Amino acid sequence: MARIRNVATMMSETTPVTILSESECWSLLGGVTLGRLVTTVDGEPEIFPVNFVVQHRTVLFRTAEGTKLSSTAINRNVLFEADDTTISEGWSVVLRGTARTPRTDDDIRDAERAGLYPWTATPKPHFVRIRPLRITGRRFTFGPVPGN
Repeated sequence: MARIRNVATMMSETTPVTILSESECWSLLGGVTLGRLVTTVDGEPEIFPVNFVVQHRTVLFRTAEGTKLSSTAINRNVLFEADDTTISEGWSVVLRGTARTPRTDDDIRDAERAGLYPWTATPKPHFVRIRPLRITGRRFTFGPVPGN
């Protein structure tokens, strides 16, 4: 396994874009707390920043009554994206999935155990869980264009 990691490290040093495995995508998502929900509102694409947690290989966020909640009820198919950068590299993960609010008491208790709290001092009583249909990611190595 160490040999595979060393090869992956060497490849990322020479390849500016690396495709991430599903496990790497989930690991990276679990290390950040801000992402973007992409959905449709009145037939137009909309994007919303949300704080989130990864729980059971799903993305969980909280929201109040309003556009995010109603758009995920109407358009269950959504995109979710999160990313991060350092001075030398960055990554981006995109999750295509279905958004649903937990309905049963067990599902709501499970969501509450995730320890997800609103960033802003406003009530956000509704949970939305995005179950993945597909997750993809890329890692980017920053630097000069080769040969320049």
